[in-house]
Amino acid sequence: MDTLLILQLVILLFSVVIHEVSHGVVALLQGDTTAKYAGRLTLNPISHIDPMGTILLPIILLVISGGSTFFGWAKPVPYNPYNLKNQRWGASLVGLAGPGSNIMLALIFGLMIRFGFGILPSFFIQALAMAVMINLSLAFFNLIPIPPLDGSRLLLAFLPASIAERWGMVLERYGMVLLMFMVFFMSSFFAILSVPISFLFRLFTGFNI
Repeated sequence: MDTLLILQLVILLFSVVIHEVSHGVVALLQGDTTAKYAGRLTLNPISHIDPMGTILLPIILLVISGGSTFFGWAKPVPYNPYNLKNQRWGASLVGLAGPGSNIMLALIFGLMIRFGFGILPSFFIQALAMAVMINLSLAFFNLIPIPPLDGSRLLLAFLPASIAERWGMVLERYGMVLLMFMVFFMSSFFAILSVPISFLFRLFTGFNI
């Protein structure tokens, strides 16, 4: 595995850790201490590694795509929705925290490119550009409304309670199968995701992909 792929995996690991810790922090701010007592409010990546989502899937996608496409996730941070102060939207806020943190990271790295271009070494600019792309990809990938991704919490929050309960059971049962199908067999799906990713990449960095 070359240096570029290793760098991509390191950035991905850092980004998914921030993503998951953000879930736990927002849950804690709403009164739920589950993640805190589970030891998940830590930046230690060992506590967050999911063998499939953090290691195997990213490597497989990187190899298959020649380094151009990959996604992944960390072990979900536990929380108890019944402990949240806001019972209507609390779960949605917890769900949004992860993608929101990735968009914020992308913005920070993008501004570093804008203000550091011509000053910082080219390799560092390239690493920052990868960090922007990876975090934007993580954000929009996780907004897909299929468990275990965060978008499923948002979807269920907007549905009537009776429908949300039934649909939630269906998604929990078949969500992972559907997600794997989408990842491996639907290139057009990635083309759809590339639209908002490309727009924000250009907005944050000032450069086209």
